[in-house]
This record gives sequence, C-alpha cells and structure tokens, in this order.
Amino acid sequence: MSSSEPLLYYRRDGQGEVLLLLNGIAMSISSWEPVVALLKSRFTIIRCDFRGQLLTPGPAPSEVDSHVKDVEELLDSLTPGPVHVAGTSFGGLVGMRLAARRPGILSLTIIASADRFDDAMTVEVRRWRNAARQAAESGDHGHLLDVMAAVVYSKEYRKKNCTLLSNRRDQMQHISPNWFYDLDRLMASTEGIDLTSELGKIQCPSLIAAAERDGFIPLARTKALAEAIPRSEFQIISGAGHAVVVENPEAVAAKILQTTKIR
Repeated sequence: MSSSEPLLYYRRDGQGEVLLLLNGIAMSISSWEPVVALLKSRFTIIRCDFRGQLLTPGPAPSEVDSHVKDVEELLDSLTPGPVHVAGTSFGGLVGMRLAARRPGILSLTIIASADRFDDAMTVEVRRWRNAARQAAESGDHGHLLDVMAAVVYSKEYRKKNCTLLSNRRDQMQHISPNWFYDLDRLMASTEGIDLTSELGKIQCPSLIAAAERDGFIPLARTKALAEAIPRSEFQIISGAGHAVVVENPEAVAAKILQTTKIR
C-alpha cells in the first residue's frame, strides 16, 4: 500500500449518493454484503475495516478518536462531498462522533449502539477481550465465538443457524493469532467511552434503532441516543439480537433507506 492510498481497507459498490457503512467491532466488510445487495442500486456504498479488523493491518489504536480520524481521511481521499452514514455497535460510536464533528453528513442511521458503555457492558467487553487472548494463546480460535455467541446472537438465530455457526467456528481456526490480539486492542478502545456531551451537536436527520433481543446493549442505552440527538427517531428491530446486520439485513437496509429520505 503506497503512502498516497487510504490507511483503511475499503470497498466501493453501486451508484448514487454516497453511503458509508461502519462495522461492528468483530465484523469485517463482508458482513454487510446482503445489505449492500439491497442498496447498491440507489447509493455509492463505501465500507471499510477499521485498524485491527480482518482486512486492515493492526495494531488497533487505543482510543475511538483515532478510528474517527482514519474514517475522515478515507472520506477525504474518496469523496470530499456530503455522505450518508450508517453504523452498527462500535461503528455506531464512530459514526456518531463523526457526525458531531464533521459538516456534510446528510443522514445518520445507528443500529444497536449506545450513548455510553455502562458497567455491565464494560465487564462483558473485558470477558470478550480475555476470550480473544485465550483463543490466540491456546490455538482454539473458536473459543472466542463460544464466549460471544450467546450475547451477540438471538436465541432464535442460534437455534436456526447452528450448522452455520459451527462452520464459522471451524473457519476461525484459519485466522492468524495476530487478529485476536488486534481485536483485544480494538475492544480496549471502548473503555470509558461516553458520547453524551457530543450527541447534541449532531444536526443531521437520524434514526436510532435498537435490536429487540440485544444481549449486549440494554434498550435504555440505545433509547438514550434518540433522546439526546436533536433530529432523531427511535425504532426497534423486532426479533433481532445484537448482530442485527447479520440476523436481519432486510430490516437494516429498510432503516437506512428510511433515514436517507428525511431531509
């Protein structure tokens, strides 16, 4: 990668107004594929892996602000004009901070994210971090999925997709141990995150959607976003767990479409 190229690995699809998709913490850009398939006839879609994720070399920065700056540099290099932004979970945190600070955000769709990490969420992330390190050190890479699955996927999704999840566990054996250490550092960047003082600065139309069966982010934390962002609407995606982009991409695409039509 030359010095003139963006730091973050990205992919661009479709045509139309620009839509930026921001990953959850353990995602990669491929997780958005069903959403992209539904939206690429209407938008030029940019998606990227943060530093420390699968397709962008680590190590991950120790604070969320650095990820925001990485995304800003990517946008400046690809499309300096106005953009729509949609993010889920960790990507929602980055997207909200981006929208609070950067002019030219046309709309903001936040899926399964929070205004701040409360004590229970912080404890859970530390449990995931321990599992990531244990997976790398033990060689049993699927251990991370064992620890996270019951929290990030709804019970119904796990029951319906047990073979898929089992195959995914097997596939994780082929991932470099370095990825798990990078994920640990990426997760560490959420320690003490609190956006409450910045949410009032977001002026674009916003839709905040909670996942009904989210095992990680309490409904109250997602609802607090809608209450703090001036031009926002709160909705619930029924039946979905925290990994709502994977569980119900049709609903996610519909929420993004709804938000981008508000002007």
